[in-house]
Amino acid sequence: MEIIIIPLAAFIIAILTFFSGFGLGTILTPVFMVFFPVDLAIALTGVVHFFNNIFKLVLVAKKADKKTMLHFGIPAVLAAILGSWLLLNITDLKPLFIYEISGNTFEVFPVKFIISILLICFAILDLVPYFNKLQFSKNKLPLGGALSGFFGGLSGNQGALRSAFLIKAGLSKESFIATAVVVSSFVDFTRLAVYATRFTKAGLQENLLIVIIATLAAIAGAFLGNKLLKKVTLKFIQILVAIMLILISIALGAGLI
Repeated sequence: MEIIIIPLAAFIIAILTFFSGFGLGTILTPVFMVFFPVDLAIALTGVVHFFNNIFKLVLVAKKADKKTMLHFGIPAVLAAILGSWLLLNITDLKPLFIYEISGNTFEVFPVKFIISILLICFAILDLVPYFNKLQFSKNKLPLGGALSGFFGGLSGNQGALRSAFLIKAGLSKESFIATAVVVSSFVDFTRLAVYATRFTKAGLQENLLIVIIATLAAIAGAFLGNKLLKKVTLKFIQILVAIMLILISIALGAGLI
């Protein structure tokens, strides 16, 4: 069953998340968790996410804003190292609280709860008309990069924070997406390198087939998303980002993902 559901989910999510610049890893991880242990789900999702980003680099990388990429990307990569290292050393961290619904137990961990609060704040900034006129200055990009990279390495949720800053950086929709893809690829490479030992132990090699099929499905979704890019506006992307921020934030804060 997973050989059908996971690739289908990867295809649909890749289309929807192409415009927002985040979401594939965040949303696909819970899908993998339905069929695989948590550590293996993180490994499999990470590989699919990385190769999907490599394909997107081919499609849009030349439109990335170099100055924004450097100011945002370098702090993101450095912080991703710290976040990834921290993740491997806080496995015994206890959840803030645990609750049950219909016999299902949900745990809310401190890191994801904090991220959810941050993301809701960013989403409000995007949806309230007054804040739409505000733009983050260039000197705020390193901070945004550091936050995005750190939480990306720590929890795998890097894209939402990245998009929240880049969407206000005064970029065109093409440049916004391209810059996000470039930075995401470097952060992915960094965190996967740190995770390498855990991934090997989790059983990644035994599940290469599902990884390959899901990766190809995600690439197909990204290709279709790129074709649809000219039909959407930057305002649409901004609203989509805000809505996804809120939905993912609620899910993170509630311990659903």
